[in-house]
Amino acid sequence: MIDLAGIDDVIASGPYQATWHSLSRHASPSWFADAKFGIFTHWGLYTVPEFRNEWYSRNMYIQGYPEFEHHRATYGPQSSFGYKDFIPLFNAEAFDPDEWLDLFEQAGARYYFPVSEHHDGFQMYASELSHWNTVDMGPHRDILGELRDACIRHGMHFATSNHRAEHWWFMGHGREFDSDVREPMNKGDFYWPAQPEPDNQDLFSVPRPTTAFLEDWLLRVCEIIDAYRPEMLYFDWWVQHESFKPYLAKLAAFYYNRAAAWGIPVSICYKDDALAWGSGVVDVERGGFAAPQAFVWQTDTSIARNSWCYTETLEYKSLQELLVSLLDAVSKNGNLLLNVGPRADGSIAEHDRRLLAGIGAWMKANAEGIYETRPWKLSQEGPTKPAEGAFADQQAVVWTEKDFRFTSKDGSIYAFCLNPQGAEELSISSFAAYHDGQRAPFHGIISSVEQLGVGPVPYERRNEGLLIRQAHRQADMSETPVGFKISVA
Repeated sequence: MIDLAGIDDVIASGPYQATWHSLSRHASPSWFADAKFGIFTHWGLYTVPEFRNEWYSRNMYIQGYPEFEHHRATYGPQSSFGYKDFIPLFNAEAFDPDEWLDLFEQAGARYYFPVSEHHDGFQMYASELSHWNTVDMGPHRDILGELRDACIRHGMHFATSNHRAEHWWFMGHGREFDSDVREPMNKGDFYWPAQPEPDNQDLFSVPRPTTAFLEDWLLRVCEIIDAYRPEMLYFDWWVQHESFKPYLAKLAAFYYNRAAAWGIPVSICYKDDALAWGSGVVDVERGGFAAPQAFVWQTDTSIARNSWCYTETLEYKSLQELLVSLLDAVSKNGNLLLNVGPRADGSIAEHDRRLLAGIGAWMKANAEGIYETRPWKLSQEGPTKPAEGAFADQQAVVWTEKDFRFTSKDGSIYAFCLNPQGAEELSISSFAAYHDGQRAPFHGIISSVEQLGVGPVPYERRNEGLLIRQAHRQADMSETPVGFKISVA
């Protein structure tokens, strides 16, 4: 079992020190820039009630919240049936890791991020630090280990997400009334430490996490690194808090040194400025950038607008919207990490399956313009300007046949019309012979145009744009983006 002294030994013996100066020189894996598309899954105790969202464990203890009232009406008072009482109900009877990975592979994903521990504090893996985990309780299975093995069998890159940091305050509202979140509370207890919830955007909020909690956080993540050897780690936002900074640096040095010894390229995905610049991969939750970035980045979003875990009231996004999210990110040097929420029993709902199958069918035709591509000198053209930054996906965007995204590879340029709307002809102004009397952005010679998944299509370069005659597509794909390979002489 890893201990604090062992962590220090790994840091002392490797090429990376626990300083941002040292860690900022760590290179991200080359495979990540090529992979473009990964799958995220949120699955745990919070899925058992299948109600509203993955913050059920917090919200069921806040008086007046829908979860509070739902819980009392469905399960009884929180004093007699608390969050911990979901554990015997979480038996994962339909969980088949290879079936999950079949779906993800067929969708075209190249890497996979299951959540190892969410804010609720229930570990989805075998742990020597706490018995509140899926091996000792609930399904009595090493969920993370089984998913890792299936991921490797499917030839995908395995990563994992850890949201333990927020557990410092996540169960704290249960102390405000008669519930099962009560004193005495000792380190190792399921709900510990259940502190009062701070302003969770305040980087200096109090009460500050204690040394005991921070060391426990560090040990838990290092335990995952040693036991499962993930190729990437992901942390949610609250590790930005000032108290975590020295522990984050230690964690990163431990991880990067371990990976160097194993010969495995790894990196850490982080939000905002939790890590120093250059020491990991920037992640933008439910959003992105307005323009291409010089650095490789990632957006994580979900197939539903209102939850990361499965519920009975999901507001699903359309297939077109999910594909546009992928294209927008890739055109700007980013990746898409798309979340799917399995049901409480471990099955994947039919609507989720249809969306994954739709992505897979589209990728079969268009993957050439996605994988291993890099941004072109322009990322986009068109009248529609989506919102920039985190949480920009709360409203669906209406795209037109004039909205395009561009990628490049092997000397060719790929142009994707985001909403062809069944138009027989599409026009790309960036490839015009002359545009408004001026040179268009592309001032070269086009040798051919191919519709991805179809083959060569007729085209004509006019002053107003490159006019392409779109080939017929299946009815179920007519509203999805259409891609073209533009080869140059």
